[in-house]
Amino acid sequence: MSLRTSRSARTGQYVALLGYLVFLAFPFLWLISTAFKPARELGSLHPTWIPEHPTLDNFRQAFDEQPLLQAAANSLIAALSAALISVVIATPMAYVMARHRTRLSAAATGWVVVSQAFPFVLLIIPLFLILKNLHLINSLWGLIMVYVVWALPFALWMLVGYVRAVPAELEEAASVDGASRLRTLVSVTAPLLAPGIVATALFAFITAWNEFFFALVLLKTPEKQTLPVVLTHFLGAEGAAELGPLAAAAFLATLPSLVIFAVIQRRITGGMLAGAVKS
Repeated sequence: MSLRTSRSARTGQYVALLGYLVFLAFPFLWLISTAFKPARELGSLHPTWIPEHPTLDNFRQAFDEQPLLQAAANSLIAALSAALISVVIATPMAYVMARHRTRLSAAATGWVVVSQAFPFVLLIIPLFLILKNLHLINSLWGLIMVYVVWALPFALWMLVGYVRAVPAELEEAASVDGASRLRTLVSVTAPLLAPGIVATALFAFITAWNEFFFALVLLKTPEKQTLPVVLTHFLGAEGAAELGPLAAAAFLATLPSLVIFAVIQRRITGGMLAGAVKS
């Protein structure tokens, strides 16, 4: 009876997982289908999954109408910079908070969680005034500063958990063997913490890559705007969308994060396995 119950529970889990995957994949598959459909099929009353006459005209029109390459470069610079800076700042802070548990560190962790509940609207005015005084309005560096401030709390919270997962006994054993504090951190702690650092950097990158509201408010000139902002230019004054070019541009905008995640996922898994063997 217990075996049947276990199999039924496992089957239910697989069905739920399959349904969730279908739920996630449906918008992306429809986006790809729309990106390759000609205008006549886009206006059809009987839409199909697979384009009957696939075309690249939507991609050509998207590149002709909007500076997608420049916008992608701006997004890449902002996202990579925000991810690297966030990780560099959060890693030593997370180590101290995880290894030295005090009331202050507990209060800081609580503040990190609470800060994620603040809506963007409450933050944009003070951030705008600060950046205006620093002459960083309409500047990628100003936007990067905002992304770092926004990603840092959650990055810190993530890394604290990863640091706590690294057994302190390994550092103590290295210290007993005569390794210095710096040597212990570099040779023992850092390799085990690497998968967590990569995962945190990936989170910060995707958050900055997809962010829209701050970029819309802080960047004014077209050559400075990021990709999510440029995608809105495919919407007309009355809300009518150029569906084909918009789908093509949105499909291209999703590719970098998907490729980076696919590449880094293997490294994260490999790093976890290596850490398990070392421990």
